[in-house]
Amino acid sequence: MIVKSKTEDLEHFIAVVDSGSFTNAANLQDSQVAKISRSISRLEKELDVSLFNRSTRRVELTEAGQIFLKYARDGLETIKHGEEALNNLKGTPKGKLRIDAASPFLFHQIIPYIEDFQLAYPDIQVNLISNENIVDLIEKKTDVAIRIGKLSDSNLYAKNIGISKLHIVASPRYFAKFNKPTSIEQLKDHKLIGFADSPKLNNWFLKDNTSIKPSITASNGESIRQLALNGNGIAILSNFMINKDLENKTLVEVLPQSVISPNPREEVHAVYYKNSAAASRINAFIDFYSDKFKL
Repeated sequence: MIVKSKTEDLEHFIAVVDSGSFTNAANLQDSQVAKISRSISRLEKELDVSLFNRSTRRVELTEAGQIFLKYARDGLETIKHGEEALNNLKGTPKGKLRIDAASPFLFHQIIPYIEDFQLAYPDIQVNLISNENIVDLIEKKTDVAIRIGKLSDSNLYAKNIGISKLHIVASPRYFAKFNKPTSIEQLKDHKLIGFADSPKLNNWFLKDNTSIKPSITASNGESIRQLALNGNGIAILSNFMINKDLENKTLVEVLPQSVISPNPREEVHAVYYKNSAAASRINAFIDFYSDKFKL
C-alpha cells in the first residue's frame, strides 16, 4: 500500500522512466543515484513486483511497471495540483528556476519582463541560459526551455506558446543602395544573410521552393538581426525579435506574401519535464509570461 511518504518515491520512479536511467533521474531530481535506487526498491517491495529490468547499459519497464506507470503519473499529478493549491494559500513558489532559450528570445521576450517577474515571485531565483542549439534538459540541469521550430518526438512535456511569423527584411540603408526585390526570383541578385552552423535555418519556406544561398552568415539570430540593421543584406527573421524594428522602420519587409505560413520554423514551445521538482516554478513562469510574449 502506498502511503503519504511515497510521493517522492513516485517522483523518482517517473523520473527514471522519463530519463532512461537512474543516473539521469538523479540529475533531473537534483538527487543522488543511491537515493533514487532506494526509492525504486521501496516501491517494488511494497507492491511486491519488479518495476524495471536492469542491465549494465539500460533500464526498461517490466509489464508490471508499464501498468503501474499510468496510475503513478495520474496519482502524482493529482497530488501536485493539491500541493500547488495549498502553496497558493501559503505563499508564492520558491527556489531556483533555470531557463534556456536562444539569445534573441531571451533578449527580446524574456529579459524585458524579468524585473516584473521577480516582483511577482520574489522567492524564485532566475538563472537565464542562452543556447542557440537544442540542449539536453537533464544534462544541462535546465528546468524549462523555449524552443523555436517544430519539435521532434520526445518524453518532454510541451506547451504551445504560439506562432511567430517569419519576415523577409532589410534596412532602409541597404535599400538605398539596392532596389527592393519584387519577386522571389530577384532575391538571387541580392546579398542574403543566413545561419552559419544550422543549414536547416536557411530554409526560408518560400512558396516556389527556391533555396537561398547566403553571402554572409552568422551563428545566431541576434547577430543576423544586427547585420541586417546595419545594411549588410536581406535576412529572414522571426516577428518576436523584429516587431519593434518593423514598427520603427529600422527594418523594412519585402515580399510578404512569398513565405509559406504557418511553417515549422514559426512554432514556439515551452518544454520541460512534467514531473520536475520545479513544477510550481515552471508553471509560475509560463503563466506570467503567457500574456507578455509578443510573437
